[in-house]
Amino acid sequence: MSFLKSFAGPCIAVLGLTCCDAAPASPPAQTPPSAGERAAAPQLDLSGYEPGRTTRVWQGPPGLEQTPLWPGVAPNMDGADQPPESVLVVDTPEALTGGRSEAVFDVTQPTMTVYPARGASAHSAIVVFPGGGFKILAMTLEGHEICNWITAHGVTCVLVKYRVPGSNHHWNEACRCVIDPKPPRALQDAQRAIRLVRARATELGVQPDKIGVMGFSAGGYLVAQTSNIFEPIYAPVDAVDRISSRPDFAIAFFPGHLCRPGDVLDPGIRVTARTPPTFLLQAWDDPVDPICNSTLYARALNQADVPTEVHLFGQGGHAFGLRRPHSPDTVWPGLLETWLTRIGVLPGPAQPRPR
Repeated sequence: MSFLKSFAGPCIAVLGLTCCDAAPASPPAQTPPSAGERAAAPQLDLSGYEPGRTTRVWQGPPGLEQTPLWPGVAPNMDGADQPPESVLVVDTPEALTGGRSEAVFDVTQPTMTVYPARGASAHSAIVVFPGGGFKILAMTLEGHEICNWITAHGVTCVLVKYRVPGSNHHWNEACRCVIDPKPPRALQDAQRAIRLVRARATELGVQPDKIGVMGFSAGGYLVAQTSNIFEPIYAPVDAVDRISSRPDFAIAFFPGHLCRPGDVLDPGIRVTARTPPTFLLQAWDDPVDPICNSTLYARALNQADVPTEVHLFGQGGHAFGLRRPHSPDTVWPGLLETWLTRIGVLPGPAQPRPR
């Protein structure tokens, strides 16, 4: 398997134009899902819910398997005092499914929902971490819609509903300060989810060495953490915890929490040669997570000689997902599909090894 190293000797996309030291291979033709594949995509039916926030447990589309990450109570929940889980439904005409979106609050029982690959299987899987600042989870924009795109390419998608709020490095409005909880419960959930997918690789029809992670904003921070922190940060609960949680490839969109005061990389992220090949994408005008989150991490990846592809757009804002009219969403799916083909996650023509 060969990988493209494309930062500092790089291909860096600005405003959708890619500049490289050497001309990259032509991207494969983008084949949109057929009508049959689109019809087979799992659907979220939110027509029965009024816009607003209600106390209920978030569930994926009917017919999909949603299972708890932990046997019994999740670790480090002693003394946790928060309201029951609730879901906010918002009218979003730009949404890809039904014109409405869901955000989830106060998760204490984390789960994973399996979206099976559609069409010819690539025998690979991507574990998806939605964003939300470790306060909420954007389950439609950065979860369900992303999984439907992933599965249309023959890849199994596993959508993680991890614990929030306050479950990782975050800004606290009450004290107007940053809190870095120990241990970070969201990272515990992320590690456990990867181990569970690898433990069930045969059942899910995926190769155990073709399991990657993809995250958005706060979820992008979980991508960086799981890419570099391999030892369990919780006491093992069963045989699953003897399995590696290292992802085989990593995709981080507009990651947050990596750039710390003084424009230095989070000291908890120690990039090494074991860090998996990584795809980074962010807009320079992101008003939520400064561009230094991507540039600092990309520099660390480069210094460790980790195969990396970086796309920095001049415009695009934050949390664009697959929706329009934000400029990157018209470009990134093809860029990502090309990279996944190049590293062998998606089938395609053999790519030349980098010089």
